[in-house]
Amino acid sequence: MYTYFKESKKIFEKIIKTNKTSIKKASDLISECILKDTIIHAFGTGHSHMVGLELFIRAGGLANVNAMLDSTTMTSEGAQRSAEIERIEGFSKVIWDQHKINKGDIIIIISNSGRNAMPIEMAMIAKKNKIPIIAITSMQQTKKYPSRHSSEKKLYEIADIVIDNCVPSGDGMFQISGSQTGAASSISGIFIVNLISTEAMQIADKKGCKLPLYHSQNIDGYSNEELYKKYGDRVKHM
Repeated sequence: MYTYFKESKKIFEKIIKTNKTSIKKASDLISECILKDTIIHAFGTGHSHMVGLELFIRAGGLANVNAMLDSTTMTSEGAQRSAEIERIEGFSKVIWDQHKINKGDIIIIISNSGRNAMPIEMAMIAKKNKIPIIAITSMQQTKKYPSRHSSEKKLYEIADIVIDNCVPSGDGMFQISGSQTGAASSISGIFIVNLISTEAMQIADKKGCKLPLYHSQNIDGYSNEELYKKYGDRVKHM
């Protein structure tokens, strides 16, 4: 049995057991966005941005998703650089202001540690604007270390709904020769966002809603042009 496979299964099962109430609340909230045709915004820095990207313009995914992508928060502009930038206070407002975030929208904020300035401030801005917040974070990690924001708050303390990704502190599922490895925050986050979004789709579908789903561009006979036109003015990186 592959160790990474075995430990990943354990984390997926733990996520379900640990977050039953939060998963239901998050799925219901996303289903309301689908029914009301509002936007689901997703934000993360460093590797966490990949979790938001998972929801964005992909085959079988919802079209009413806006991934708040910014090169300054991604490792493509330099891994050490992005790690430093996510600790800078005041930067999140610059990114927020570049996106059309309206009443009725929601935001998913992903941060494994939940302690850095950017995800915390993004949550604060959302709260101020009465935008519901779903946070995906490691409760074990975030409770172990102090906040890096002057408020001394952490992401989970600001969010409306918190989903624990159940990742061990240090983001490794097992050890090899005494060193922690087997990173889990990306796969656990991707599992969570696919879980809550597909649950939301089923809720909306049962209520008679036509789901705004993208089809694979590599399968003949389908077109996403209608959805591109519908959401183009509300999704920054369309």
